Amino acid sequence: MVDSQDSPNHLSDERAAVFRMLRRRQFIKRAAAGATICALGGYYAIAGHDDRSGQRRPDGRLRLPPHQRVISAIKPMGGEEGDPDPRHFTLKIHGEVDNPMEIDFKTLSEMPATEQTCDVHCVTGWTLFDSVWTGVAISHLAKLAKVRSRAHYLVFEAAQGYTTNVRLADALQPNALIAYKFQHEAIPREHGTPVRGLMPDFYFYKSAKWLTGLYFTARDMPGYWERLGYHNHADPWKEERYA
Repeated sequence: MVDSQDSPNHLSDERAAVFRMLRRRQFIKRAAAGATICALGGYYAIAGHDDRSGQRRPDGRLRLPPHQRVISAIKPMGGEEGDPDPRHFTLKIHGEVDNPMEIDFKTLSEMPATEQTCDVHCVTGWTLFDSVWTGVAISHLAKLAKVRSRAHYLVFEAAQGYTTNVRLADALQPNALIAYKFQHEAIPREHGTPVRGLMPDFYFYKSAKWLTGLYFTARDMPGYWERLGYHNHADPWKEERYA
């Protein structure tokens, strides 16, 4: 389950899960739209079963990316947890910035908040529609830190040394957040409490859990899963699952 901060000894099992998903693609494509199929010992709703899967986003793309299945609740994807206590939380903002800073949870929660309803997409093949997140726009934090013009990438730093990288232009989009609430409540422990990144237009391994830092950099610095062969950009509509 590749959207986690899993340790290396889980890697073979996680790759196997993705490969099984890819093998059933042709079967799914041949199934009638709106049907329910049995695959790998379980029932999955295919594209078209959920009325929202045929809806389009403002950019014209279907809400449901290719070869994704709709689920009704976010899946816990495992990983090595960080400290869940918000009293111990510190977000370090550093790198190519003129105003490096460290922000505690209270300060973060008192900043201008963004609440948004969005879809999230896991590289293993599930999509959750209409999830609700609350947090602070990364663009707001970038402005406070005075990110230098030579910065072109952002690295999310998380517990146990996990990192993931995104292009700065993507991180500065209005829907990219440092989130501290999920479904109007504190983020559940297994989903990254007290704070996680949120990059909803990319596969979910780009939305780092148990966040500890934002590192702005002039050069690209592929993260944990990216170095192990997963796609550096991770656009679900282009099916950028692997490098």
